[in-house]
Amino acid sequence: MSDNTALVMTSPRSPFSVAVVPHPHPGPDQVVVRARAVAVNPFDRLIQTAGDIMTPFLRYPAVVGIDVAGEVTAIGADVTRFQLGDRVVGFAAGTDKTRNQAGEGAFQTFVVLLEHMTSPIPPSLSFEDAAVLPLGLATAASALFQSDYLALHAPSARAEARGQTLLVWGGSTSVGTNAVQLAVAAGYDVIATASPHNFALMRTLGATAVFDYRDPGVVHDVVSALRGRTAAGAIAIGPGSASPCIDILGASQGNRFVAMATPAASFDQVRAGRGHRRSLVPAIVRMAAGSVSLALRARRNKVVAKMIWGSTLVSNAVGPMIFQDFLPSALAQGRYAAAPRAEIVGTGLAAIPTALERQRRGVSATKLVVRV
Repeated sequence: MSDNTALVMTSPRSPFSVAVVPHPHPGPDQVVVRARAVAVNPFDRLIQTAGDIMTPFLRYPAVVGIDVAGEVTAIGADVTRFQLGDRVVGFAAGTDKTRNQAGEGAFQTFVVLLEHMTSPIPPSLSFEDAAVLPLGLATAASALFQSDYLALHAPSARAEARGQTLLVWGGSTSVGTNAVQLAVAAGYDVIATASPHNFALMRTLGATAVFDYRDPGVVHDVVSALRGRTAAGAIAIGPGSASPCIDILGASQGNRFVAMATPAASFDQVRAGRGHRRSLVPAIVRMAAGSVSLALRARRNKVVAKMIWGSTLVSNAVGPMIFQDFLPSALAQGRYAAAPRAEIVGTGLAAIPTALERQRRGVSATKLVVRV
């Protein structure tokens, strides 16, 4: 049996280190995948610096990472959808509170995946391109389809027109590119915001109208575009995205619900080592103040605004609806694009911390991928 190697955090806020770890074995509803490519997300690095707030339940030593693509090397007893050697992409759920298993983190050579959170990928799709999908797709799906969020109709190959319009603020982000595609596949019109250089991408993915989120008149323009339409709600992605979405839905007809993918304040400046508490406390204060401000704004506009937790679909019907029922045929038939664009930034687990730091500095319509 091949050795398993992982990028490990030995304790809260510890540096990442590459280490030999136990080779995982699949449970009844799981597969083991030989990782070939992983993508990095803000959540992966924030566990290291702000895990006190975000993942206080996490057991150590921990292996983080969510986005992974590779080949199936072992199959659990009850698994029926996969065979050895299958090329797949999956949502590694190790850092979800309901899983909390190092063997299910993406940043290792052999990864345990839940069968219902794994999809086959067609020969035309590389591991690197497929790896951009899982967390962005899952977060968008949680916002759009869960019954306690926007509760939209499920996506399908031939969805009927719903006569409603979804607002995606931050359409060129990882979550946004998936939200646009999922909503269109479910029969909804989409209005998106993005930088002008990403307008063409938004239209390619199915948005019917795109606006520059930096334009001072963007709220007025989107409200005008929604006039005479029924809003399906909004998904707010990116710093400062919730406020304009609240204002827009407050002036529109339809579902006044904003699913927020980005918190009211950033934890990007929180340090993992020396000075951790001095940097964490102000971030918590900003978060609390921002949350209160948004709650008051929502109340004034008679809008509901609620944060998304991107892994909740692991434990409800939306997970298999997306990864089992929708994504396999959508990818195989070319109806769904792996977006945003993958940029390969290194090879080997040791390259992941550098990729995380580059991700912290910001990317546009791109997801950073490391070959394993």
